[in-house]
Amino acid sequence: MVDSTIDQALSDLDREIAAAVRKAPSLAEAHPDDVNRPSVIAPDLAMPEYVEHHDGATEIGKLSAEAVVREFEAAAKEIEMMGAELVERVQQCEAMTRDAFAVTEELKQTAAHYREEAKRIFLQIENCSLVMAEVRTTCNELRDKIGMSADRLKPKTSETA
Repeated sequence: MVDSTIDQALSDLDREIAAAVRKAPSLAEAHPDDVNRPSVIAPDLAMPEYVEHHDGATEIGKLSAEAVVREFEAAAKEIEMMGAELVERVQQCEAMTRDAFAVTEELKQTAAHYREEAKRIFLQIENCSLVMAEVRTTCNELRDKIGMSADRLKPKTSETA
């Protein structure tokens, strides 16, 4: 069933090509100056270099083969363009990866700086705590000394004597 559909499509294509060939002016009908002028085919319509017509092929066969090979060539060029785009995306990914590694290194340095700062503040707080403890001890000792001195200076009463 698929083969008959393909055969039908190819037959329709052959009929369309034959009709187009019949409608096209022949070289005999062309203006004499046109015969000597080389035909210029647009670069995207030119037949690829890797194929050539065989002797004895019909005009319809040649035209059909050219049309098919041009479509394949166009698809191949699109595939190559996709490959070029892929290479471009890979290069962008590589650049992003390099940037990410650079940022990661910078983040490591920032984290190390934070750790150093944390250590400095930690030591400063502990040193302040030690100084405060010394101040409390000194204050308590002074208070005790002042208290003892005050007790000695108090007049002795008969009750305490």
